[in-house]
Amino acid sequence: QRVNLSYNSFSGGLPLELMSSGSIIVLDVSFSQLNGPLPELPSLVTADRPLQVLNISSNQFSSEFPSAIWKMTKNLIALNASNNSFTGHIPSSLCLGSPSLALLDLCYNRLSGDIPTTLGDCSKLKVLKVGHNNLSGTLPVETFRATSLEYLSLPNNGLQGELDGAHMIKLSNLLTLDLGGNHFGGNIPESIGQLRSLEELHLGSNNMSGELPSTMGNCTNLKTIDLKFNNFSGDLGKVKFATLQNLKSLDLMSNNLSGMLPESIYSCRNLTALRLSYNNFHGEISLRIGNLKHLSFLSLVRNSFTNITKTLHGLKSCKNISVLLIGKTFMNEVMPQDETIHGFQNLQHLAIHQCSLTGRIPIWLSKLTNLKMLDLYSNQLTGPMPSWINSLNHLFRLDVSNNSLTGEIPITLMQMPMFKSDKAAIYSDPSLLDLDLIIYVAESSTVQYRIDSAWAKVLNLGKNKFTGVIPQEIGQLKALLFLDLSSNNFYGVIPQSICDLTNLQQLDLSNNHLTGEIPAALEILRFLSQFNISYNDLEGPIPTTGQLSTFQTSSFDRNPKLCGSLLIRDCSSVEEAPVHIISGRTMFLDAVAFCK
Repeated sequence: QRVNLSYNSFSGGLPLELMSSGSIIVLDVSFSQLNGPLPELPSLVTADRPLQVLNISSNQFSSEFPSAIWKMTKNLIALNASNNSFTGHIPSSLCLGSPSLALLDLCYNRLSGDIPTTLGDCSKLKVLKVGHNNLSGTLPVETFRATSLEYLSLPNNGLQGELDGAHMIKLSNLLTLDLGGNHFGGNIPESIGQLRSLEELHLGSNNMSGELPSTMGNCTNLKTIDLKFNNFSGDLGKVKFATLQNLKSLDLMSNNLSGMLPESIYSCRNLTALRLSYNNFHGEISLRIGNLKHLSFLSLVRNSFTNITKTLHGLKSCKNISVLLIGKTFMNEVMPQDETIHGFQNLQHLAIHQCSLTGRIPIWLSKLTNLKMLDLYSNQLTGPMPSWINSLNHLFRLDVSNNSLTGEIPITLMQMPMFKSDKAAIYSDPSLLDLDLIIYVAESSTVQYRIDSAWAKVLNLGKNKFTGVIPQEIGQLKALLFLDLSSNNFYGVIPQSICDLTNLQQLDLSNNHLTGEIPAALEILRFLSQFNISYNDLEGPIPTTGQLSTFQTSSFDRNPKLCGSLLIRDCSSVEEAPVHIISGRTMFLDAVAFCK
């Protein structure tokens, strides 16, 4: 009998009758709201239950994970108890009571303690997933006795020790090895090359070191290599990438790898994601990078690459590239102005930031008609904001802060469709979403946005040399969440229309030459959480109601003609001596940026 009660709104515990049934073969109560402890079978139940598949995942079960019940489930083949709140240890009796167990999924619980050595006695176990718990200790060598294992996944625990190459090779059927997010140290053993069936290798976020073994090239079925956030060193020349024709994702972020990129890496023609950021690679990137026709994601952030123009010419053959992150590398070069740079018709996010590039904002950017995010902050760009900017119809984040751009804000910037529209800013390639979000947090040197604001609509012109008045048309950009015009040479009054930006969460107009009064209607911006108009020449009373009353006095600092209840003196004495601001913690809005 098969009982499927999944995706319901049941509450309470799992009835003992279901667990002790003498006829149920498959029991699925996943994705419900069941809670409490999982019942143990009473001692009077002595006969084996016919249950083969038990799926209690994605509920609210808690208390200690049961141990005695498995003595009566000798027919059990698959047990999925993931996504609950079970505590306690992994039962050492699991494989003894259920010798036919082929799938065990206990991930996303609160299990602690060591991995029981008896799991190695599960001779038929193919899938072992116990990630995202609080396990500790080492990976027992006995685990490798379970030679049927195809999927060994233990990420995000507190496991330590080194990988035992001599025992690892016993898992000749292994397809996926995921030990990421632990405390493993040591090298990747040379014997990994004997795991010829291996398709996914996840060792990221550990304390591993040494050079990457040349034998990794023998794992010709590899599709994913994730080694980010370790201490691997040396160059990549020893690895025979040319043999890894199935490789789709290579993540080497945040290691100590060095040297030039080996030519063989350009032979991985199925690569879709390549992340080399935060290493010590140097030299030019070969034009052969254009061979990676399926490449969708490339991050070169914080290396010592040279010749950005050559790199872009090579990448223009990568017609599918969607995310290109170039930051803290190609230092002190000239922003490529070559109009023959083209072919990036699918590019959605371009980040060329913190490179100290000189030159102007290049016209070839106007051809990137699918661009959604453009980060050019922290360079040495000069000249005006180009009038063609509104041709980027899908752009919802523009950050050119910390440059030397001049001139007035062009009216065309006030015509940006996505800044005016309440249409949600979405990423059109969901397959890259997770990796991209991880980058915005993990690669950032100053986290400016929470992860849930990663797709916020942003206009950041701060820390430049723009001049003129803030145009009234800025009130048309009703969808903006972040607006930064700080540290420029804007003058005149704060336009009343800025009060129409009712979605604003951050507004920074500090360090300009603005005059006049603070528009009283600013108090209706109820989502505003960060506000700064300090270091201007504003005058009159500070509105005392609404959202503006919630900010510290530092938000209004160095405006000697301002007055009001936030200040030491009231407005009746505004003509007297310069106003002193009540001391308070300085509130400072950094340049709105994802710093790679």
